[in-house]
Amino acid sequence: MKNLILNIDPIAISIGPINIYWYGVAYMAGMILGLFYAKKIVTYQKNSCNLKITKEDIDEIFLWIVFGIIFGARLGYILFYNFSFYLDNPISIFTLWEGGMSFHGGASGVIIAIAAYSWKKNKPFLEIGDVICAVVPIGLFFGRIANFINGELWGKITNAPWGIIFPKADENPRHPSQLYEAGLEGLFLFIVLAILILNKGLKKKGLVSGLFLFIYSFSRILIEFFREPDQHIGYIFPYLTMGIILSIPFLLLGLFLIISSYKNDYS
Repeated sequence: MKNLILNIDPIAISIGPINIYWYGVAYMAGMILGLFYAKKIVTYQKNSCNLKITKEDIDEIFLWIVFGIIFGARLGYILFYNFSFYLDNPISIFTLWEGGMSFHGGASGVIIAIAAYSWKKNKPFLEIGDVICAVVPIGLFFGRIANFINGELWGKITNAPWGIIFPKADENPRHPSQLYEAGLEGLFLFIVLAILILNKGLKKKGLVSGLFLFIYSFSRILIEFFREPDQHIGYIFPYLTMGIILSIPFLLLGLFLIISSYKNDYS
């Protein structure tokens, strides 16, 4: 059985001299569907979970979050994954369609955006965070699919029958780790949080955010063992990649929020 060779054009649509990349389509799909879902959550859970935020708040904060994601994700990738390259090629900072976004940087940007909005509008930080965290897996799913189409962030060499050859790497079949992440960090995490919300999980402030951070970080750490480390970084310590190291603080923060949500619920 021959392994599949990935050969997908990263350009989704060309209109004259204008190219629309799958990467951009993925981000746009994630943002539009995320906005729609966030407003639905607030609409149907507002009274039963005593939410203080409104659909109008979601509309307002959405632009803040978009900037937080793009700026934070790009800055995080530049600082943590390939600083020397961008120092020598500063114009490449703006070529977002070529990939190079860090979840941990994007998450930090979102946290800052939510904190700034909460402070300015006097809205509950954790409540906004819970709603936003519930929709983030949508963006993660589409983002990882875009990584796959771009033929980047491939996995380690494997003999598994579902191994895929990524021409940008070499001629060896590799784990499609981008699809593993789309399944775990995207689809699975979305379902878990949706079930939690349907069972009034938003009543416990910080629970949805904590569970999101914990499951995402645990999934990311697990998948890092199937994912090829960035060539220009490799392993920071034996078996420890940059992805694992950056995920550990988020894992601990998630655990803290989960415990705190139950403590506050019974206090």
